[in-house]
Amino acid sequence: MATIQSRRVEERGGDTSVGELLSAVTSDVQTLFRQEVELAKTEVKQEATKAGKAAGMYGGAGFAGYMVLLFLSLAAVLGLANVMDGGWAALIVTAVWAVVAAVLYARGRTRMRTVTPKPGQTVETLKENAQWARHPTR
Repeated sequence: MATIQSRRVEERGGDTSVGELLSAVTSDVQTLFRQEVELAKTEVKQEATKAGKAAGMYGGAGFAGYMVLLFLSLAAVLGLANVMDGGWAALIVTAVWAVVAAVLYARGRTRMRTVTPKPGQTVETLKENAQWARHPTR
């Protein structure tokens, strides 16, 4: 797909100046870059749509899992109520869930402390690129 600038250079044949050639090449590179950016946007949008649908399915699965645990807990309370008072049965099941919650909280907090919000490698690469742009011959 030739641009207007590159067609003019082709029409003139061999008597084109270096400036015109550079202008044509620059124009063609800009057009190519714009097309690549548009392609990337389209691909990202398609992938984001697929990811959104998958996230919705994960949400549904999480809710279904929650309901399973809720009714399993209720069944445990009713089962224990056959051998002891219902209040104590509910308290025992609640205590088990409290222990599970405490363990998950502690593990999550430990993992969260290892997360760094700043993308270190990207920042370092950007610094190197900026330094090279200021002094490209070094």
